[in-house]
Amino acid sequence: MIQRVQTIYLFLAIICLGSTCLGLEFFRFVQSNEAFSFSVFGIESLEEASSSMFKSIPIYLSVIGLCLFLFMTLMSYKNLKRQLKWARSCTFLYAVFVLASIVFYYAGGGFITEGEYVRELGLGYALLIAGFPFCFLAQLGIKKDKKLLDSLDRLR
Repeated sequence: MIQRVQTIYLFLAIICLGSTCLGLEFFRFVQSNEAFSFSVFGIESLEEASSSMFKSIPIYLSVIGLCLFLFMTLMSYKNLKRQLKWARSCTFLYAVFVLASIVFYYAGGGFITEGEYVRELGLGYALLIAGFPFCFLAQLGIKKDKKLLDSLDRLR
């Protein structure tokens, strides 16, 4: 299991996605007197002296669910057909999650704040984006292994 490259890719995708559950902010919308920070726990209002939860959005549940789905894909290495199907599903769900975060980055400031604001990206967003290529590369590795095993079965 460990000698297959897709195991490493799936493990790296789990680490990148799981590290966003540590409370790292994805992005923030900054105004002159306050800022709104968006993380997996929701939107936090950061004023000059204090911070409070502006809106609680349980995104961490979908992040944990996707991490568990990636782990299930990782552990189904004995059935390559199922692993490939699950890896494609994981890649699709991850892409939907990334696209939703991109849409909220560009359109979310208008829903939260009024007036002029500046967008800033955080470390959580970089880790979220960094895990997607690992998920895709794992899918390609599984596909290559399946093709190799199918050609060996044909030769027997």
